[in-house]
Amino acid sequence: MSIQARFEPLLRQRRQAHLYRQRPLSLSAQQAQMQINGLPVVNFSSNDYLGLANHPQIKQSLIDALQHDDLSYGSGAAHLVTGHSIQHHLLEDELADWLGVERALLFSTGYMANLAVQQVLMQPGDTILADKLNHASLIDGALNSDATLKRYPHLDMSALNRRLQKIHTGQALIATDGVFSMDGDIAPLAEIQKLAQNEQAWLLVDDAHGFGMLGEQGRGSFDFLGVQPDADTILVGTLGKAFGTSGAFVAGSQILIESLIQFARPYIYTTAMSPLNALATRTALKLVQSGDAERTRLQQHIQHFRQGAQQIGLTLWESNTAIQPILLGDSELAIQWSEALKQKGFWVTAIRPPTVPSGQARLRVTLSAGHSQQQIDALLQALHTIHNLHPR
Repeated sequence: MSIQARFEPLLRQRRQAHLYRQRPLSLSAQQAQMQINGLPVVNFSSNDYLGLANHPQIKQSLIDALQHDDLSYGSGAAHLVTGHSIQHHLLEDELADWLGVERALLFSTGYMANLAVQQVLMQPGDTILADKLNHASLIDGALNSDATLKRYPHLDMSALNRRLQKIHTGQALIATDGVFSMDGDIAPLAEIQKLAQNEQAWLLVDDAHGFGMLGEQGRGSFDFLGVQPDADTILVGTLGKAFGTSGAFVAGSQILIESLIQFARPYIYTTAMSPLNALATRTALKLVQSGDAERTRLQQHIQHFRQGAQQIGLTLWESNTAIQPILLGDSELAIQWSEALKQKGFWVTAIRPPTVPSGQARLRVTLSAGHSQQQIDALLQALHTIHNLHPR
Protein backbone atom coordinates (compact mmCIF):
# COMPACT_ATOMS: atom_id res chain seq x y z
CA MET A 1 0.00 0.00 0.00
CA SER A 2 1.29 3.48 -0.87
CA ILE A 3 1.41 6.40 1.56
CA GLN A 4 -1.20 8.12 -0.58
CA ALA A 5 -3.55 5.13 -0.46
CA ARG A 6 -3.34 4.94 3.32
CA PHE A 7 -3.68 8.60 4.19
CA GLU A 8 -5.76 10.22 1.46
CA PRO A 9 -9.03 8.77 2.85
CA LEU A 10 -8.06 9.83 6.37
CA LEU A 11 -7.33 13.37 5.25
CA ARG A 12 -10.62 13.49 3.32
CA GLN A 13 -12.49 12.27 6.39
CA ARG A 14 -10.88 14.94 8.54
CA ARG A 15 -11.87 17.67 6.09
CA GLN A 16 -15.47 16.43 5.98
CA ALA A 17 -15.65 16.46 9.80
CA HIS A 18 -14.41 20.10 9.88
CA LEU A 19 -11.31 18.96 11.77
CA TYR A 20 -8.65 19.69 9.14
CA ARG A 21 -5.86 21.95 10.35
CA GLN A 22 -3.71 24.41 8.44
CA ARG A 23 -0.76 26.48 9.57
CA PRO A 24 -1.38 30.25 9.65
CA LEU A 25 1.51 32.26 8.24
CA SER A 26 2.66 35.17 10.40
CA LEU A 27 4.16 38.03 8.42
CA SER A 28 5.03 40.28 11.35
CA ALA A 29 6.53 40.18 14.82
CA GLN A 30 4.60 38.34 17.54
CA GLN A 31 2.52 41.03 19.21
CA ALA A 32 -1.07 42.17 19.68
CA GLN A 33 -1.41 43.72 16.19
CA MET A 34 -0.15 41.35 13.49
CA GLN A 35 -0.24 40.35 9.84
CA ILE A 36 -1.43 36.73 9.59
CA ASN A 37 -2.17 35.09 6.24
CA GLY A 38 -1.98 38.56 4.74
CA LEU A 39 -4.71 39.93 7.02
CA PRO A 40 -4.14 42.79 9.48
CA VAL A 41 -5.59 41.39 12.72
CA VAL A 42 -5.55 41.79 16.47
CA ASN A 43 -4.13 38.51 17.72
CA PHE A 44 -6.18 36.83 20.46
CA SER A 45 -4.62 33.37 19.99
CA SER A 46 -1.11 33.82 21.35
CA ASN A 47 0.27 32.51 24.64
CA ASP A 48 2.44 35.64 24.92
CA TYR A 49 0.64 36.54 28.16
CA LEU A 50 2.90 39.39 29.29
CA GLY A 51 3.64 40.76 25.82
CA LEU A 52 7.35 39.90 26.01
CA ALA A 53 7.83 38.08 22.68
CA ASN A 54 8.79 41.31 20.91
CA HIS A 55 10.05 43.21 23.96
CA PRO A 56 12.79 45.75 23.12
CA GLN A 57 14.96 44.80 26.11
CA ILE A 58 15.09 41.16 25.00
CA LYS A 59 15.93 42.18 21.44
CA GLN A 60 18.60 44.60 22.64
CA SER A 61 20.23 41.94 24.80
CA LEU A 62 20.70 39.85 21.66
CA ILE A 63 22.02 42.78 19.63
CA ASP A 64 24.59 43.51 22.35
CA ALA A 65 25.58 39.85 22.66
CA LEU A 66 26.24 39.50 18.95
CA GLN A 67 29.04 42.06 19.25
CA HIS A 68 31.08 39.56 21.29
CA ASP A 69 33.03 36.65 19.85
CA ASP A 70 32.51 34.39 22.88
CA LEU A 71 28.82 33.70 22.14
CA SER A 72 27.72 31.72 19.10
CA TYR A 73 24.22 31.32 17.71
CA GLY A 74 24.36 27.52 17.64
CA SER A 75 25.26 25.40 20.66
CA GLY A 76 26.97 22.88 18.40
CA ALA A 77 26.27 19.77 20.47
CA ALA A 78 24.26 18.20 23.26
CA HIS A 79 24.66 19.53 26.81
CA LEU A 80 26.77 16.51 27.81
CA VAL A 81 29.21 16.98 24.92
CA THR A 82 30.22 20.61 24.32
CA GLY A 83 26.83 22.33 24.02
CA HIS A 84 26.35 23.47 27.64
CA SER A 85 27.34 27.15 27.61
CA ILE A 86 27.73 29.61 30.44
CA GLN A 87 24.42 31.18 29.36
CA HIS A 88 22.61 27.85 29.83
CA HIS A 89 24.27 27.35 33.19
CA LEU A 90 23.41 30.81 34.49
CA LEU A 91 19.81 30.53 33.28
CA GLU A 92 19.34 27.24 35.11
CA ASP A 93 20.72 28.75 38.32
CA GLU A 94 18.50 31.83 37.99
CA LEU A 95 15.37 29.76 37.33
CA ALA A 96 16.08 27.65 40.42
CA ASP A 97 16.64 30.74 42.58
CA TRP A 98 13.43 32.32 41.27
CA LEU A 99 11.36 29.26 42.18
CA GLY A 100 13.16 28.51 45.45
CA VAL A 101 14.19 24.98 44.43
CA GLU A 102 17.56 23.27 44.45
CA ARG A 103 18.08 23.01 40.70
CA ALA A 104 16.57 23.50 37.26
CA LEU A 105 17.37 21.81 33.95
CA LEU A 106 16.78 23.20 30.46
CA PHE A 107 15.03 21.31 27.67
CA SER A 108 14.40 22.28 24.06
CA THR A 109 10.60 21.93 24.42
CA GLY A 110 8.02 21.27 27.11
CA TYR A 111 7.01 18.14 25.21
CA MET A 112 10.53 16.74 25.60
CA ALA A 113 10.57 17.67 29.29
CA ASN A 114 7.36 15.76 30.00
CA LEU A 115 8.60 12.74 28.06
CA ALA A 116 11.88 12.80 29.96
CA VAL A 117 10.49 13.13 33.48
CA GLN A 118 8.02 10.27 33.27
CA GLN A 119 10.35 7.94 31.38
CA VAL A 120 13.11 8.39 33.96
CA LEU A 121 11.07 8.41 37.16
CA MET A 122 8.60 5.61 36.49
CA GLN A 123 9.48 1.92 36.39
CA PRO A 124 7.52 -1.29 35.66
CA GLY A 125 4.89 -1.79 38.35
CA ASP A 126 4.50 1.95 38.99
CA THR A 127 1.31 3.92 38.32
CA ILE A 128 0.73 7.38 36.84
CA LEU A 129 -2.55 9.05 37.82
CA ALA A 130 -3.33 11.80 35.32
CA ASP A 131 -6.08 14.38 35.04
CA LYS A 132 -8.34 13.59 32.09
CA LEU A 133 -7.65 16.99 30.50
CA ASN A 134 -3.88 17.00 30.86
CA HIS A 135 -1.84 18.37 27.97
CA ALA A 136 -0.96 15.87 25.23
CA SER A 137 2.72 15.95 26.24
CA LEU A 138 1.87 14.74 29.75
CA ILE A 139 -0.30 11.98 28.31
CA ASP A 140 2.32 10.89 25.80
CA GLY A 141 5.04 11.01 28.45
CA ALA A 142 3.00 8.64 30.59
CA LEU A 143 2.23 6.31 27.69
CA ASN A 144 5.92 6.16 26.78
CA SER A 145 7.00 5.30 30.32
CA ASP A 146 7.10 1.83 31.88
CA ALA A 147 4.29 2.71 34.30
CA THR A 148 0.57 1.97 34.09
CA LEU A 149 -1.46 5.05 33.16
CA LYS A 150 -4.80 5.65 34.88
CA ARG A 151 -6.77 8.85 34.27
CA TYR A 152 -9.20 10.53 36.67
CA PRO A 153 -12.09 12.88 35.75
CA HIS A 154 -11.07 16.49 35.44
CA LEU A 155 -10.35 18.06 38.85
CA ASP A 156 -12.25 15.26 40.64
CA MET A 157 -10.36 14.87 43.90
CA SER A 158 -12.64 12.11 45.20
CA ALA A 159 -11.91 10.04 42.10
CA LEU A 160 -8.19 10.73 42.43
CA ASN A 161 -8.26 9.61 46.07
CA ARG A 162 -10.11 6.39 45.16
CA ARG A 163 -7.53 5.57 42.51
CA LEU A 164 -4.70 6.26 44.94
CA GLN A 165 -6.26 3.92 47.49
CA LYS A 166 -6.24 1.09 44.96
CA ILE A 167 -2.48 1.25 44.45
CA HIS A 168 -0.81 -1.31 46.72
CA THR A 169 2.49 -1.91 44.91
CA GLY A 170 5.01 0.27 43.13
CA GLN A 171 5.37 4.04 43.14
CA ALA A 172 2.51 6.41 42.29
CA LEU A 173 2.96 9.67 40.41
CA ILE A 174 0.15 12.23 40.13
CA ALA A 175 0.49 14.28 36.93
CA THR A 176 -1.51 17.45 36.29
CA ASP A 177 -1.43 20.74 34.48
CA GLY A 178 -1.22 23.77 36.76
CA VAL A 179 -3.35 25.90 34.43
CA PHE A 180 -5.21 23.77 31.87
CA SER A 181 -4.35 24.95 28.39
CA MET A 182 -7.76 24.60 26.75
CA ASP A 183 -10.08 25.41 29.70
CA GLY A 184 -7.99 27.96 31.61
CA ASP A 185 -8.92 26.61 35.04
CA ILE A 186 -6.37 25.93 37.78
CA ALA A 187 -5.70 22.58 39.42
CA PRO A 188 -6.47 22.45 43.20
CA LEU A 189 -2.82 21.94 44.05
CA ALA A 190 -3.25 22.10 47.83
CA GLU A 191 -5.70 19.18 47.76
CA ILE A 192 -3.63 17.24 45.24
CA GLN A 193 -0.46 17.75 47.26
CA LYS A 194 -2.18 16.58 50.45
CA LEU A 195 -3.40 13.41 48.73
CA ALA A 196 0.08 12.81 47.33
CA GLN A 197 1.75 13.26 50.70
CA ASN A 198 -0.77 11.03 52.48
CA GLU A 199 -0.02 8.19 50.06
CA GLN A 200 3.68 8.96 49.53
CA ALA A 201 3.03 9.66 45.87
CA TRP A 202 5.16 11.97 43.75
CA LEU A 203 3.62 15.04 42.11
CA LEU A 204 4.37 16.30 38.59
CA VAL A 205 2.90 19.71 37.70
CA ASP A 206 3.22 21.16 34.21
CA ASP A 207 2.70 24.86 34.88
CA ALA A 208 3.42 26.04 31.35
CA HIS A 209 0.46 28.43 31.41
CA GLY A 210 0.92 29.50 35.04
CA PHE A 211 4.56 30.57 35.19
CA GLY A 212 4.92 34.27 34.51
CA MET A 213 1.18 34.89 34.62
CA LEU A 214 0.30 33.91 38.21
CA GLY A 215 1.80 34.40 41.65
CA GLU A 216 4.33 36.79 43.16
CA GLN A 217 7.06 37.55 40.62
CA GLY A 218 5.15 35.24 38.27
CA ARG A 219 6.16 32.11 40.18
CA GLY A 220 3.09 30.26 38.97
CA SER A 221 0.16 28.26 40.26
CA PHE A 222 1.78 27.00 43.48
CA ASP A 223 2.64 30.51 44.60
CA PHE A 224 -0.75 31.85 43.47
CA LEU A 225 -2.54 29.22 45.59
CA GLY A 226 -0.21 29.65 48.58
CA VAL A 227 1.22 26.13 48.32
CA GLN A 228 4.88 25.19 48.75
CA PRO A 229 6.26 22.39 46.52
CA ASP A 230 7.92 19.63 48.53
CA ALA A 231 10.99 17.51 47.75
CA ASP A 232 8.90 15.01 45.76
CA THR A 233 7.33 17.68 43.53
CA ILE A 234 8.50 18.05 39.93
CA LEU A 235 7.80 21.35 38.18
CA VAL A 236 7.77 21.70 34.40
CA GLY A 237 7.59 25.07 32.69
CA THR A 238 7.87 26.37 29.15
CA LEU A 239 9.64 29.51 28.02
CA GLY A 240 7.61 30.13 24.86
CA LYS A 241 4.54 31.49 26.63
CA ALA A 242 4.74 34.24 29.26
CA PHE A 243 8.54 34.41 28.85
CA GLY A 244 8.24 35.19 25.14
CA THR A 245 11.27 33.09 24.11
CA SER A 246 11.41 29.31 23.56
CA GLY A 247 12.38 26.09 25.31
CA ALA A 248 11.43 24.59 28.67
CA PHE A 249 12.76 23.58 32.05
CA VAL A 250 12.28 21.05 34.83
CA ALA A 251 12.75 22.30 38.39
CA GLY A 252 13.03 20.42 41.67
CA SER A 253 15.50 18.65 43.90
CA GLN A 254 19.18 18.07 43.28
CA ILE A 255 18.65 14.30 42.99
CA LEU A 256 15.81 14.78 40.48
CA ILE A 257 17.87 16.98 38.17
CA GLU A 258 20.98 14.82 38.39
CA SER A 259 18.88 11.74 37.57
CA LEU A 260 17.49 13.45 34.48
CA ILE A 261 20.97 14.45 33.34
CA GLN A 262 22.18 10.85 33.69
CA PHE A 263 19.16 8.92 32.39
CA ALA A 264 16.78 11.11 30.34
CA ARG A 265 17.11 10.22 26.66
CA PRO A 266 15.26 13.37 25.46
CA TYR A 267 17.94 15.38 27.29
CA ILE A 268 21.03 13.30 26.53
CA TYR A 269 20.45 12.79 22.82
CA THR A 270 19.49 16.25 21.60
CA THR A 271 21.39 19.40 20.75
CA ALA A 272 21.22 22.13 23.39
CA MET A 273 19.11 25.21 22.64
CA SER A 274 20.90 28.22 21.21
CA PRO A 275 23.04 30.08 23.77
CA LEU A 276 21.46 33.26 22.43
CA ASN A 277 18.02 31.95 23.36
CA ALA A 278 19.31 31.20 26.86
CA LEU A 279 20.63 34.76 27.10
CA ALA A 280 17.32 36.18 25.84
CA THR A 281 15.48 34.10 28.42
CA ARG A 282 17.69 35.45 31.22
CA THR A 283 16.53 38.93 30.21
CA ALA A 284 12.94 37.69 29.98
CA LEU A 285 13.17 36.21 33.49
CA LYS A 286 14.10 39.62 34.89
CA LEU A 287 11.09 41.12 33.10
CA VAL A 288 8.83 38.37 34.44
CA GLN A 289 10.07 38.94 37.99
CA SER A 290 9.47 42.70 37.77
CA GLY A 291 6.25 42.34 35.77
CA ASP A 292 3.65 43.11 38.46
CA ALA A 293 2.22 45.96 36.40
CA GLU A 294 1.78 43.66 33.41
CA ARG A 295 0.15 40.96 35.55
CA THR A 296 -2.22 43.54 37.04
CA ARG A 297 -3.13 44.83 33.60
CA LEU A 298 -3.70 41.25 32.39
CA GLN A 299 -6.05 40.55 35.32
CA GLN A 300 -7.98 43.74 34.52
CA HIS A 301 -8.30 42.58 30.90
CA ILE A 302 -9.56 39.17 32.04
CA GLN A 303 -12.28 40.62 34.25
CA HIS A 304 -13.29 43.16 31.61
CA PHE A 305 -13.58 40.50 28.91
CA ARG A 306 -15.56 38.11 31.12
CA GLN A 307 -18.05 40.80 32.11
CA GLY A 308 -18.56 41.82 28.49
CA ALA A 309 -18.87 38.24 27.22
CA GLN A 310 -21.44 37.38 29.87
CA GLN A 311 -23.50 40.43 28.94
CA ILE A 312 -23.54 39.20 25.34
CA GLY A 313 -24.73 35.79 26.52
CA LEU A 314 -21.67 33.78 25.56
CA THR A 315 -20.96 30.49 27.35
CA LEU A 316 -17.64 30.82 29.17
CA TRP A 317 -15.65 28.38 31.30
CA GLU A 318 -14.98 29.13 34.97
CA SER A 319 -11.56 30.56 34.18
CA ASN A 320 -9.85 33.51 35.83
CA THR A 321 -6.70 33.15 33.74
CA ALA A 322 -5.73 34.58 30.35
CA ILE A 323 -7.29 31.54 28.65
CA GLN A 324 -10.97 32.33 28.04
CA PRO A 325 -12.75 29.61 26.04
CA ILE A 326 -16.12 30.34 24.43
CA LEU A 327 -18.02 27.04 24.18
CA LEU A 328 -19.81 26.51 20.87
CA GLY A 329 -20.03 22.70 20.82
CA ASP A 330 -20.12 22.11 17.07
CA SER A 331 -16.85 22.14 15.09
CA GLU A 332 -18.41 23.66 11.98
CA LEU A 333 -19.92 26.47 14.04
CA ALA A 334 -16.58 27.13 15.73
CA ILE A 335 -14.95 27.49 12.31
CA GLN A 336 -17.73 29.83 11.14
CA TRP A 337 -17.23 32.08 14.16
CA SER A 338 -13.45 32.05 13.77
CA GLU A 339 -13.65 32.94 10.06
CA ALA A 340 -16.19 35.69 10.74
CA LEU A 341 -13.86 37.19 13.35
CA LYS A 342 -10.96 37.14 10.87
CA GLN A 343 -12.99 39.19 8.43
CA LYS A 344 -13.59 41.71 11.20
CA GLY A 345 -9.88 41.91 12.01
CA PHE A 346 -9.50 39.46 14.93
CA TRP A 347 -7.52 36.23 15.02
CA VAL A 348 -9.21 33.77 17.37
CA THR A 349 -8.52 30.09 16.81
CA ALA A 350 -11.26 27.46 16.64
CA ILE A 351 -10.31 24.54 18.90
CA ARG A 352 -11.85 21.22 17.87
CA PRO A 353 -11.56 17.51 18.69
CA PRO A 354 -9.29 15.69 19.30
CA THR A 355 -7.65 18.64 21.08
CA VAL A 356 -10.83 18.94 23.17
CA PRO A 357 -13.53 16.32 23.86
CA SER A 358 -16.22 15.64 21.29
CA GLY A 359 -19.04 18.18 21.48
CA GLN A 360 -16.82 20.81 23.13
CA ALA A 361 -15.53 22.74 20.13
CA ARG A 362 -14.79 26.31 21.11
CA LEU A 363 -13.11 29.59 20.41
CA ARG A 364 -10.02 29.91 22.60
CA VAL A 365 -9.55 33.58 23.39
CA THR A 366 -6.19 34.30 25.00
CA LEU A 367 -5.58 37.69 26.53
CA SER A 368 -2.27 39.48 26.94
CA ALA A 369 -0.97 42.42 28.87
CA GLY A 370 0.01 43.66 25.40
CA HIS A 371 -3.63 44.18 24.45
CA SER A 372 -5.38 47.48 25.00
CA GLN A 373 -8.85 47.77 26.50
CA GLN A 374 -9.99 49.29 23.22
CA GLN A 375 -8.91 46.14 21.36
CA ILE A 376 -10.81 43.96 23.83
CA ASP A 377 -13.91 46.14 23.50
CA ALA A 378 -13.69 45.86 19.71
CA LEU A 379 -13.46 42.06 19.99
CA LEU A 380 -16.52 41.99 22.26
CA GLN A 381 -18.45 44.09 19.77
CA ALA A 382 -17.51 41.71 16.95
CA LEU A 383 -18.52 38.70 19.07
CA HIS A 384 -21.87 40.36 19.80
CA THR A 385 -22.53 40.83 16.09
CA ILE A 386 -21.52 37.26 15.21
CA HIS A 387 -23.55 35.86 18.12
CA ASN A 388 -26.64 37.46 16.58
CA LEU A 389 -25.84 36.18 13.09
CA HIS A 390 -24.63 32.66 14.01
CA PRO A 391 -26.32 31.70 17.30
CA ARG A 392 -25.44 28.40 18.99
